[in-house]
Amino acid sequence: MTRVWQWNRPVTVREVLEDLQQERSIAYTTVMTVMDNLHQKGWVRREVDGRAYRYTAVSTRAAYSAALMNEAWSRSDNPAAALVAFFGMMSPEQREALQDAMRIILPDLAGSSGAPAGEPGDAPADEGADEGERAGEHGGAASAGPTGGNGGDPAEEASGTTDGDPADGADEEAGR
Repeated sequence: MTRVWQWNRPVTVREVLEDLQQERSIAYTTVMTVMDNLHQKGWVRREVDGRAYRYTAVSTRAAYSAALMNEAWSRSDNPAAALVAFFGMMSPEQREALQDAMRIILPDLAGSSGAPAGEPGDAPADEGADEGERAGEHGGAASAGPTGGNGGDPAEEASGTTDGDPADGADEEAGR
């Protein structure tokens, strides 16, 4: 998946294979099987191009990550405690990214709750982004992608793992 996300264009099994072979030996059939599994799980779509398929990612890497976080959070029996624990694990850089995200999303949330944006206590909107840019930055997370089988985890599919850790070989098989 990492290759498909990085290239951000339709790719063939041969292209992914040749790129992976620069780092290690891997069989064409292995890459073909992983791409087919990702297609069956709905993480990539494919179109016929001659005698091959061209594969395209269904969602962005950011939307995939958001879906994983949402799934983990929604399984908690105490979501507030889970969030507090998660925030406590964040690096300063991650906290800054969270604050940036909240500045983007808060005006949208205030507008949907009936309260006018700009009420005391509201975080200021990101002056550098217009409404369309803000919506585009966070709009895909709610519909991050399909699930099925092992939860639709393309990282697991790529590595053959099933423990839910996307770091376990995600860049190895279908990645880089």
